[in-house]
Amino acid sequence: MRLAELSERSGVPVGTIKYYLREGLLPQGERISATQAAYGEAHLRRLGLIRAMIQIGRIPVATVREVLGHVDDESLGTTFRLGAALWAMPQPPEAPADDPLTVEVSGAVDRFLGDMGWHNAREIGALSPTYRTLVTTIVTLTRLGFSRGAETLAQYAHLMEEVAQLDLDQLDTYEDDSEKVELAVASAVLYDPLLLALRRLAQEEHSTRRYGL
Repeated sequence: MRLAELSERSGVPVGTIKYYLREGLLPQGERISATQAAYGEAHLRRLGLIRAMIQIGRIPVATVREVLGHVDDESLGTTFRLGAALWAMPQPPEAPADDPLTVEVSGAVDRFLGDMGWHNAREIGALSPTYRTLVTTIVTLTRLGFSRGAETLAQYAHLMEEVAQLDLDQLDTYEDDSEKVELAVASAVLYDPLLLALRRLAQEEHSTRRYGL
């Protein structure tokens, strides 16, 4: 399709598409003349991802470029591409690594991951921003007096294993690794809020059943 059709089908103005092309967010089209290029379904899909990241995720353009660079890095295996792309997403503030409570919680998290059999996560450890987020969250909960302990954490973790398996089942409906990683990034932007909304609705429903109005 030509640029005008790409704009019409995606709902993204031509000027914005040209900006994404200049910034390296959108791959160049196939050159068909000195002044024109052709674009395919992959460009349409990528535009949707870019818009979701920028408009819904409020992710800065420079970060979007970094994430998409990992999405397109064919030198990496699927797992590394997924990890690199998701790790490049914006992360929340972290507890100081040298804080005594952070050190204590990190040790507890390592033991917990071992008990769960999540050996890869334990081996990567603090290199993972997700690991550091878990540690920071538990540190904060502990300081506020809301920590529930490893047994409760394990109950939540087992439920999340089911969610993770479902996530990967969805990824496996795509054969191309780039499409898989694109879906994972889109899910981080769109499905995390969806899962949170479902949790909130379930809490409201069961709170009413348990405690009444």
